[in-house]
Amino acid sequence: MQTLQKLSNRLFYLPSYQKTDRPILAAVAGDNQTLLIDAGNSSNHAQLFKEQLAPHNITGDILALTHWHWDHVFGLHEMDMPSIANYMTYNNIKELQRFSWEDKELDERVEAGIEISFCADAIKLELGEARDVNITDPTLIFENRMQVNLGGVNCIIEHVGGDHSPDSNLIYIQEEKALFLGDCLYANMYAEKWHYTMEKMGTLLEKIETYDAELFFLSHHPAPLSKEEFASFFELLKTSAALTKRYEGRQEAIVKAMTSHFQRELTEEDLEIIGYFVNGYAK
Repeated sequence: MQTLQKLSNRLFYLPSYQKTDRPILAAVAGDNQTLLIDAGNSSNHAQLFKEQLAPHNITGDILALTHWHWDHVFGLHEMDMPSIANYMTYNNIKELQRFSWEDKELDERVEAGIEISFCADAIKLELGEARDVNITDPTLIFENRMQVNLGGVNCIIEHVGGDHSPDSNLIYIQEEKALFLGDCLYANMYAEKWHYTMEKMGTLLEKIETYDAELFFLSHHPAPLSKEEFASFFELLKTSAALTKRYEGRQEAIVKAMTSHFQRELTEEDLEIIGYFVNGYAK
């Protein structure tokens, strides 16, 4: 079972769970209000989060969504509080509300390329046979950037986009120097080949670099990354994008140059990321 982690009197998170694609959920406790980050991938996921916050006398007052994908929004009804989304997330949620989540319809959407089999399998496993999905409308809609003052804690929510989902937001907790990145640094999975593009990644990395953070949350990593750990991941993405451009998507040349650059054997993760950029270049 996932267990709530307390990082400070202000910051709590429930770790991700890979088997059913549950992302990290977080709570930022201010003097006056508490902000929850993401709604979870089911009512059960949301309920578990609320139950584990209760012994700390924390109940959420407002919730911010990182993006529209099912695993971040299916728990909205259970959370039962005002929620923040950018206009792109709002529009995508309105589309999700039209869908049936039963096997037949899910499988048809996978066949049509609207849904991906990885997500369909996780939905079936997380929700079981009774799939009463009620995705409520976000209540506070913004366009580019907004700030939430919780009392002693300020949260900046910025729409940053990226390959994974064009509506992605990051959420920066100033006093904690914590940066929640959602899924924005992951590849585009809703494509024939999972991929990154050099242009979108470059723009995204430039935006992230403007934030003075020491703790970095990626939704499907098991725990937050330290500044040093994130710097290593950041450099990997930046270097992969630059070498993909230099060698015009030629994978063998990119791998050779990357090995020379880092002065080590490349890991499976390194090669996977290079492959995503090569796929994106081929587009």
